[in-house]
Amino acid sequence: MVMRKAEWGNHMPDKLLLIVTVSAVILSAAIDPDKTAQGVKSGWRMLRNLLPQFLLLLILASVFLALVSQDQLAAVLGQQAGSLGVVVAAVFGSVALIPGPIAFPLAGVLADRGVSMTVLAVLVTTLMMVGVLTFPVEKAYLGLRLAVLRNVLSLAGALLIGFLVGGLL
Repeated sequence: MVMRKAEWGNHMPDKLLLIVTVSAVILSAAIDPDKTAQGVKSGWRMLRNLLPQFLLLLILASVFLALVSQDQLAAVLGQQAGSLGVVVAAVFGSVALIPGPIAFPLAGVLADRGVSMTVLAVLVTTLMMVGVLTFPVEKAYLGLRLAVLRNVLSLAGALLIGFLVGGLL
């Protein structure tokens, strides 16, 4: 695939990040090659462990997006969905166990499909902050009252963030 000049310019932040990263690794290797090698190996292991989850979710999201038309997605999560879209995003985000490195690209795909920024902000924020499935563990470590309080405040914060993002964008 050949990129046009206008498309090439859209990738400048990615290129800058790559240049900074490679430069930092080279500098680190010059200062302490052993620690750098250890860090690169550790990062590779983390990527290798995360990759199956990422690919599975990418496949599931692709199948979902192939089966659901843009009109259907917009009706449930788009601008015209209004409060229903926010509620669906909050419920899904509160229940799903999707890590950030997977959630953010998924949000990008949904944004390209016309999902509102308010809904995306609520979805990503609840994915990161609210844990219905992890509640039993939180309850065991924090106690019932604090676990409930943390999740309720996180949900309220996610909704507030969503509406602020929606209002600003």
